[in-house]
Amino acid sequence: MTSRTPAADETLGYEQARDELIDVVRRLEAGGTSLEESLALWERGEELAKVCRRWLEGARARLDAALAEEAAHDGDEEGDER
Repeated sequence: MTSRTPAADETLGYEQARDELIDVVRRLEAGGTSLEESLALWERGEELAKVCRRWLEGARARLDAALAEEAAHDGDEEGDER
């Protein structure tokens, strides 16, 4: 297993982090690893889950902002019609 720095995790895209997380989960579910390796895999999985969560939270914030902007724009148009 390769060790990565937190800075390297910051550059991971969502799909990369998700795919690596899937691989980590498969390896853990397959078993056959030492306790030390299992703990390292679990820790890596937690790091990857955080990366994915940050990406998803960012996407949610962008969607919320776009929807709020659209709602404000629609509200302005309704006010113009009166």
